[in-house]
Amino acid sequence: MERKYIFVTGGVVSSLGKGISTSSIGALLRARGYQVTAVKIDPYINVDAGTMRPYEHGEVFVTGDGAETDLDIGTYERFLDINLGRGNNITTGQVYQTVIEKERRGKYLSETVQVIPHVTDEIKRRIRKAGQEANAELILVEVGGTVGDIESLPFLEAIRQMRFEEGGDNTLYLHVTLLPYLGTSEEFKTKPTQHSVATLRGVGIQPDGIILRSKSPVPEDAKRKISLFTNVEARNVFNSYDADFVYAVPEILEQQGMGRFIERRLELERVTPELRAWQEAVRVLRQPDQEAIIGIVGKYVAMPDAYLSLMEALKHAGIANHAEVKLEWIDAENLAEGHVSGLNELDGILVPGGFGIRGIEGKVIAARHAREQKIPYLGICLGMQVAVIEYARNIAGLDGANSTEFDPYTPFPVIDLMPEQLEVEDLGGTMRLGNWPMQISPGSLLKRLYQSAPKNGNMVQERHRHRYEVNPDYVDALKTAGLVISGITPGMKGRGAGLVEAIELPDHPFYLGLQSHPEFSSRLMRPSAPFRGFIQAALLRKQRQAERGQTVADDLDVPAPGQGKF
Repeated sequence: MERKYIFVTGGVVSSLGKGISTSSIGALLRARGYQVTAVKIDPYINVDAGTMRPYEHGEVFVTGDGAETDLDIGTYERFLDINLGRGNNITTGQVYQTVIEKERRGKYLSETVQVIPHVTDEIKRRIRKAGQEANAELILVEVGGTVGDIESLPFLEAIRQMRFEEGGDNTLYLHVTLLPYLGTSEEFKTKPTQHSVATLRGVGIQPDGIILRSKSPVPEDAKRKISLFTNVEARNVFNSYDADFVYAVPEILEQQGMGRFIERRLELERVTPELRAWQEAVRVLRQPDQEAIIGIVGKYVAMPDAYLSLMEALKHAGIANHAEVKLEWIDAENLAEGHVSGLNELDGILVPGGFGIRGIEGKVIAARHAREQKIPYLGICLGMQVAVIEYARNIAGLDGANSTEFDPYTPFPVIDLMPEQLEVEDLGGTMRLGNWPMQISPGSLLKRLYQSAPKNGNMVQERHRHRYEVNPDYVDALKTAGLVISGITPGMKGRGAGLVEAIELPDHPFYLGLQSHPEFSSRLMRPSAPFRGFIQAALLRKQRQAERGQTVADDLDVPAPGQGKF
């Protein structure tokens, strides 16, 4: 089968949900048994998303091969249940950097280097390479931004050229637009879509199908009107209205004939998709058997997209436990001693990753409260480091302990910069990134959570994004004070036993810190093990806290105190 390409563009406004539309189409193709991959094109000049501000751009997603990418890559992975890499996120910065480097090496001798053909050729090369490396039959390509943006023009020109090079039967153009509803006139307004498609046609691309984004279902007469003005058959005008849950979107599009349209347009075999897992997940989300209230103590609480993968991992864990997970956003800057009573109403406390000193003491307070009040606690990356700082100060007797990221002159630098980071000058793409192995201590809570870890070595892989680590000089003191080191990175040269990957408390219902970001590899059908266990513990707290003689730890089959140490 020849490789086939589906190009998704957007119009009218940004943040329409092109990523969800693209991912849902990929899910429908995967449910038909096809090998699929997805590429996100970001027209910004940044080489990657790693140095962007979370409040503006949202989460930085990390792939297994260590790329810092747009958050849509994470959405693709979760919907398609595949692992993507650095080649699946193309930016203007990457493209121009490569073209300029080639020019400097003499690859274009005697040529005037121009957008066409040199830049567009590099864009097409990267798209095709992503498909080849994934051995994909169908390649989904989402062009970020909106048509009409100056920075998007080279990418639109590149995908225009690909129709002539790959053939009409191997390429499909889908355009996602906003269809606003005006209450004053009580009608959907089609003019923005008309103008958007006209702009797209102005750069030489006639869409084969249109996806209308709207708050509610669009009437057929509006679709017929759009069809007339855009030269798109009415049956190929689809409506992705606001769904109660994003995981319902694939079936919404399938019911409207999206799958059949793609089969027809790309001359694919007609196949009935297997969507039962999606249907069951949506059923649980709509009719959960129970609920857990989880407090997220962070500093980007005004921009939830900064924690997108984390929120989805909690949702996956809730589905696995047939429960709804309700989130309480707690601004770490506003959390102070004497104002923690509200934390007692939570079923679990989660401190996510992050950078910078702002809100750190609030996170330390949250970690202490969870430890002392026996509230299930999950610390991710910085959340683990915060738990170590709190334990060092209040249990290990290291008064004033801190991270050198926040206090370079702390008397007890229990968290310190990784040695290999000392000479780093460039900040982009230089952290400890991507998959790293974690050796799990037998008999620990962590081992119970990762039941699938092989018995010969107890090794798992999780993704990382950090510059600081638990200082090896203080590991013995922490262990002597009762902290369990239940996960390490093995074989780190010059590090003795290796980097600390996980900590836990043996006398606590559920207290776990991880240096890694397991949320990045969580899937709808395969939830992250630590998140699944965390939600289970939160639900057990809700169910058992009134019962005497039975703890959450008993139900989780956690090892007795003192076990699980390296």
